[in-house]
Amino acid sequence: MNTTLIGLISGLAFGILDVLLMIPINIPDKKTAMIGSFIGRFAIGFLIPNTTLPLPPWAIGLLIGTLLSLPDAVITKNYAPIIVIGAIGGLLIGFLYKRFI
Repeated sequence: MNTTLIGLISGLAFGILDVLLMIPINIPDKKTAMIGSFIGRFAIGFLIPNTTLPLPPWAIGLLIGTLLSLPDAVITKNYAPIIVIGAIGGLLIGFLYKRFI
């Protein structure tokens, strides 16, 4: 399967999953937060299959998931949930991507 297509599918899936996780959270501007979260998680899912590094795919996923989660975590000062979900999601996408290559 084409890496671009895998990236689009995994980005959409991770973005939607993260937005669904945000539904019960009570925040002031929920719509904007959900859109921003979707975009960030979509980027993680899209970049993992389309990035070439001298690492196994799971490590690429963990690295990209963690690094792209850091700005949102710093801005919101809500470090643990944002970084952990990004890291675990990236790790899982890396593992799943390995099965498709």
